[in-house]
Amino acid sequence: MKNDLRDELVKLSLEWQKLYGVAPHITTVISEYDAAMLLGMPEEEYSFYMQDKTAVSKGSDFEYNGKRYQIKANRPSGKPGSKVTIVAKASNYDWDYLIWVLYNKEYIMQEAWVWGREEYIKEFDTKKRISPEDYRRGTKLEKP
Repeated sequence: MKNDLRDELVKLSLEWQKLYGVAPHITTVISEYDAAMLLGMPEEEYSFYMQDKTAVSKGSDFEYNGKRYQIKANRPSGKPGSKVTIVAKASNYDWDYLIWVLYNKEYIMQEAWVWGREEYIKEFDTKKRISPEDYRRGTKLEKP
């Protein structure tokens, strides 16, 4: 079920982009789900955890094995000038680990990197602009 629903959402988003020029904003929800699956979180556990959450919940995006995770992600549209050069910075530190995910234009995960909160604060707290190269200095996450 998990991949079918995710794949359908991606398919509809890409169709929308083809017809109307801009894809709906699904990168956040897709990346949170993908990060949880990458960590090995069972889909049923993720689904149960997310039931009372909202899109504007402050702090972590989900918890797994007693750890709080904040997810950031980027996806280029494939149009000229859409290369990812700036990545989102955490706006709070109410999490234990931050995972940054980079997709290609079809929402296929290209890479994922994890940072512990203390290392992240030390490296990025005073930095104004963060690039993909900055996040790539973290620990690379591999698909199980």
